[in-house]
Amino acid sequence: MEEKKHKFKPLDFEYKDEQLMSKIAENLNQDLNKRRTIRTFSDRPVPIEIINNCIMAASSSPSGANKQPYKFVIVQDEQVKNDLRLAAEKEEWQFYNKRASQVWLNDLKPFRTNHIKPYLTKAPYLIAIFAKPFDIINDEKVKYYYPIESTGIATGALISSLHLSGLATLTHTPSPLNFLNQVLDQPKQYKAMILLVVGYPEHDTIVPDQDRKPLNEISQII
Repeated sequence: MEEKKHKFKPLDFEYKDEQLMSKIAENLNQDLNKRRTIRTFSDRPVPIEIINNCIMAASSSPSGANKQPYKFVIVQDEQVKNDLRLAAEKEEWQFYNKRASQVWLNDLKPFRTNHIKPYLTKAPYLIAIFAKPFDIINDEKVKYYYPIESTGIATGALISSLHLSGLATLTHTPSPLNFLNQVLDQPKQYKAMILLVVGYPEHDTIVPDQDRKPLNEISQII
């Protein structure tokens, strides 16, 4: 059998003046440092085109063999959001009352969280994010590479894209997340990673007054 020939094309890359590059990097740092996780969402509608474009931007992230081993399920139906909230609050009650250590609960105190999650029905969109270790295509198992890593990279790009587009997010991660597969009717081999809450913040939204770590605590030059 003749080996398939893979096409190549010229790289679309723009070289920039280094002073401009420094300014762009500085502005990105300032803009992204304004991003905060929130828990008080407005029900103000958001055009679906914004969500779709941000997901496409996220899909430009690197992935194992360019397989893009993830799936983003956008939830806007009110009944489905309610079903997800009921399932999530059930798991969260178990977490706060039985599973979590006291150390973990103490670490969560500054955020004033509990098992009640009204934002899951208030926000205009929930995006369920799944990693795909493999698929079944035409009755054959198709393996994907680095699904967890690839999904994590794409999720980071998605959160940044949504923020830079003018929206707020919350990475909701009750454990276990298997209810996402059940409620959203997704194949059992898909690994539920995050339920991303997306929308505008309420006008009176407040967030914990906390700083991020300085550069020397998260970076090292060798």
